[in-house]
Amino acid sequence: MSLFQLNPLTVKKINRFKSIRRGYYSFIIFVILVLLSCFAEVLVNSRALLVSYEGSLYFPTYGAIIPGKTLGLDYEYETNYRDLQKILKEKGNGFVVMPPIPFDPYENDLRDGEFPPFAPSFEEGHYLGTDTIARDVAARLVYGFRTAIFFSLILLVVSYLIGVSIGAAMGYFGGLFDLLFQRIIEIWSNIPFLYVIMIISSIMIPNFFTLIAIVLLFGWIQMTWYMRTVTYKEKAREYVMAARALGASNARVIFNHILPNTVSIIITFIPFSVASGIIALTSLDYLGFGLPAPTPSWGELLSQGSNNLESIWIVSSVIVAMTIILVMVTFIGEAIREAFDPKKHTTYE
Repeated sequence: MSLFQLNPLTVKKINRFKSIRRGYYSFIIFVILVLLSCFAEVLVNSRALLVSYEGSLYFPTYGAIIPGKTLGLDYEYETNYRDLQKILKEKGNGFVVMPPIPFDPYENDLRDGEFPPFAPSFEEGHYLGTDTIARDVAARLVYGFRTAIFFSLILLVVSYLIGVSIGAAMGYFGGLFDLLFQRIIEIWSNIPFLYVIMIISSIMIPNFFTLIAIVLLFGWIQMTWYMRTVTYKEKAREYVMAARALGASNARVIFNHILPNTVSIIITFIPFSVASGIIALTSLDYLGFGLPAPTPSWGELLSQGSNNLESIWIVSSVIVAMTIILVMVTFIGEAIREAFDPKKHTTYE
């Protein structure tokens, strides 16, 4: 048997997941979007992907800053590659390859005699228009997605590590340990989350990891309850009794026997936890208690859009983007839940 050969039951679950088409294709699209967001600089950037000038090649996107004089311009600061593209096209002594969206999410593209926000324009390169201070909406959507998805994934991993560990211990050991943590969780869950955020935000400006820590203070509770319940149920089964009768340690029983049999519960909740992480960050940014400006954020765009409804492209862009992502995550969650259903019950045709 091959070392990497999957368990027949696992293969069956994967095949069942693939058979639920909307969940399977949503998963593929979602993974592609996450991978593309990791290399967003190649797709959305004011720096060129490639510059060919007088026989020399330059790669500014992931390289060093290239002063204007290096490329025949009359200034020492970094080259404006969109202007350089027009100049080299006229002179014919080189060329510039720009990303599909040639704007940085922090860049203000102001115009003489006009005031932002500017409507979508393919001629100007602002495919979804600009926000209230002339930053490209499409660029901020892409980078905002990257921020939101990595926020939710980091939050997911850490909160699950804490929740699964504490919940499994509560369900397995029971007694005074279980009772003590039940009271702690009940008290902790009654603390108003938004008030905590407001107090901390008034004392300090939260950054990416500070926000993760704050949300994590409350984010582990739900998984703890689920793991406590399922572990309490599993420890009464025959295979656990047999392992303990053979002298297996508590750690071995929990990690080698109980957790592998509860993995379906953990996997089922992952997509919905990702969605809740995205919503949490977007909500905090919208209320002004999230990431500091000028960090690209869906919540900040949503706030701008709601305050400037005459510029409908701002609010509509972020609502459509959020709807697509959250619907895909929901489809993935439904498909995983059906695929890992021990009763093998499905409503899909």
